[in-house]
Amino acid sequence: MPDIDLSVEALLPHRGRMLLVEEVLLADTKRAVTRQIVRPHWPLCDDRNVNALILIELVAQTAGICNGLERVATHGKDADRKGWLVGIKKAVLQIDRLALGTEIVAKAQNHFVFEHFREIGGTAHLDDRQVAEVVLQVVRADTQTGP
Repeated sequence: MPDIDLSVEALLPHRGRMLLVEEVLLADTKRAVTRQIVRPHWPLCDDRNVNALILIELVAQTAGICNGLERVATHGKDADRKGWLVGIKKAVLQIDRLALGTEIVAKAQNHFVFEHFREIGGTAHLDDRQVAEVVLQVVRADTQTGP
């Protein structure tokens, strides 16, 4: 997709300590793969480890990359950046915590899309080992206002 900014900041509304994704490895309008390093400023950090629940957010932000890319491709870079309401349909975590400095690769793919609703499947990996499987259901606020 020519002339589309693939930077994390251009595709996600998250900022500060809530912006977890550091690098986009692969992205199109249906799927994304991201890379990140567990940092001490992350939410759920106890100064040594981060609770593995953060893997759900990593999958959600990775999904936000492909869905943000679709928004930009469809509506332009200045399109409304309303957030998504997220429900966790399934989350299987094979670990309890992540050590600081650990590299994580997250993958997300839109499995079902209907208007402003999506079901997204994703995984998180440490090296070649899958440590999380997540299914999210997301809905985006309608950009239409009025009756």
